[in-house]
Amino acid sequence: MNQSITNKGIAARRSESFSSCYASAFNCYVDKAKGALVWDVEGKEYIDFAGGIGGMNVGHSHPKVVSAIKEQAERFTHTCLMVAPYESAVQLAEKLCQAAPGNDPKAVAYVTSGAEAVENAVKIARVYTGRKGVVTLGNAYHGRTMLTMAMTGRVMPFKAGFGPFAPEVYPIGSPYCYRCPIGKTYPDCDAACADLLSELFVKQIEASSIACMVMEPVMGEGGFIVPP
Repeated sequence: MNQSITNKGIAARRSESFSSCYASAFNCYVDKAKGALVWDVEGKEYIDFAGGIGGMNVGHSHPKVVSAIKEQAERFTHTCLMVAPYESAVQLAEKLCQAAPGNDPKAVAYVTSGAEAVENAVKIARVYTGRKGVVTLGNAYHGRTMLTMAMTGRVMPFKAGFGPFAPEVYPIGSPYCYRCPIGKTYPDCDAACADLLSELFVKQIEASSIACMVMEPVMGEGGFIVPP
């Protein structure tokens, strides 16, 4: 640890070189991490409850992960799969197909972010069905690209000032039992939130124009909402 390096000092440098669109939850700058622990540049220790927003589920610097990274880096770093493919990408795709639930045939498309995954899912659905409409849920978060912003159900801080948004996106109320959008009580409601979808087809768009419905199994940014 370099005693002259401080969180405050790095923050000052950051303000001169980073775009203001980047925000961080904490002003502690990580120096090293191991397992569930993180140390900042001043040597202070923290328990990491974020895990890279779910990207570090095996913990920081797991020995098997470090070993695999070293082995791969010594062979080659990057070729671009679309230019010069490699077997390890095929092996990973095979494992993902095997792990995915259901008995239907599976296929993998590699992407770099959740927003890119959602956008590609919508594109695939639109081409396959020949339809354009996309149904989403209130409180949803799907990303910050133009299409996924349109699909996201929160204005602040994700959508304010960025419109107009991509068309043919139709939000309905989310299944949120604690604050039921139609005033029912679970489980006596008989999943009445599904009626919101029927209402959409009556008042906004015909069902035959819908390419897909996109929803989070458990909402995150929207408030950790678990549907019935």
